[in-house]
Amino acid sequence: MEFNGTFTLEGATTEEVWLAFSDPVMIKNALPGCQFLVEVDSEDPSDVDFEALEAEAAEREDPPTLPEADPETVAERSFEEGSHYAALLQLSVGSVKPRFETVITIDRREMPEMDASGQGQSSNSSFDMTSGMTLHEVDGGVDVEWWANTDVFGRIANMGQRIINPVANRVVKRFFKQVQSKISDVNEDDTGVRDRIRELL
Repeated sequence: MEFNGTFTLEGATTEEVWLAFSDPVMIKNALPGCQFLVEVDSEDPSDVDFEALEAEAAEREDPPTLPEADPETVAERSFEEGSHYAALLQLSVGSVKPRFETVITIDRREMPEMDASGQGQSSNSSFDMTSGMTLHEVDGGVDVEWWANTDVFGRIANMGQRIINPVANRVVKRFFKQVQSKISDVNEDDTGVRDRIRELL
């Protein structure tokens, strides 16, 4: 299945959007159904102890994101090219609510472009994915051009695109809405965060 689109983040600069999309904490908080997003050693979900990571996440408070966090701190924890990140996602798809144990690899990361691939599994479904984004600064904001190719197997695949597409569209819209909210907070911040981001990148 193929998904793609362009979303405009208003009142933002390329540097601000790049730093936001490079922050695992920001992505975790903005992504519906995401319980955690942490770096791991393996790209294979079967090598990752998701139950232990879930327990650790339940006891850990997320650090602040922009604009509360220092841009330097966010940059230090940013995604790294070649690194693997485990995520636990739980979404309602039709009549089921699978928990996807997922590992994403950052294949390429060079502003303003980032590509990733990954795989996920649940008790009765699985998927393989490639995805990417490119940032384009436009009048009044930044266009985020994104795409994803996904192969889905198991019970969810049997539901077909008629069920899956609305779920995917809902997730994407909620995700970008959350990111827009944080970007707007950066714009309204009066402590010089925007200038420090520009200088940092």
